[in-house]
Amino acid sequence: MAKLTKNQKAVQGKFDSEKEYSLEAASKLVKEITFTKFDSSVDVDIRLGVDPKKADQMVRGVVALPHGTGKDVRVLVLCTPDKEQEAKDAGAEYVGLDDFIQKIEKGWLEFDVVITTPTVMAKVGKLGRVLGPRNLMPNPKSGTVTLEVGKAVKDIKLGKIDFKVDKTGIIHTSIGKVSFTPEKIVENANELFQTILKLKPSSAKGTYVKSITLSSTMSPGIIIDKSSVNGI
Repeated sequence: MAKLTKNQKAVQGKFDSEKEYSLEAASKLVKEITFTKFDSSVDVDIRLGVDPKKADQMVRGVVALPHGTGKDVRVLVLCTPDKEQEAKDAGAEYVGLDDFIQKIEKGWLEFDVVITTPTVMAKVGKLGRVLGPRNLMPNPKSGTVTLEVGKAVKDIKLGKIDFKVDKTGIIHTSIGKVSFTPEKIVENANELFQTILKLKPSSAKGTYVKSITLSSTMSPGIIIDKSSVNGI
């Protein structure tokens, strides 16, 4: 049997992998069982009782986290020249069109979010094979295809995130950093949960939210007691 490290032993003393914790307790515990030297992300995995293969059960949405994600989000805006200054003034790191499309086709991916306008989607659409698998393709439902590029950039910088159920029925997303207070983690998590509850497909049968797990980048997953989350 492999020998446990000092940090692994410390985690074992504080954490029971079989136990369900309230959201408040888990938000405190995730800070205690994270030992990375960097500021780890706090993530949630929400298993839903939906069939993502059915179009009417695809759960996707956006939510503005009250305390942001704690990440420096690099935004690329693909737009016509008349929108470039608006995007730059809002804080976008990269602004342009044809040159950036060519760079992406050659493998450049040094950005976290892509925003574009409806007028250039015909050009941007050919990037689907590159951006789609990485969940980076602009989409009107997520607010990343819009004429209000300045507002879209500001919203993302302030903590607006896009989430989508994967093919296994799980939504995985970051809701903050380990350096956040437990209260901020709870408030961000609740904002996400309430948004997902509102998106329940009418065709989904049985239990909608099957399980919730909270973790950090390098910590084990903490099972959340669903009864501690309002509305579930």
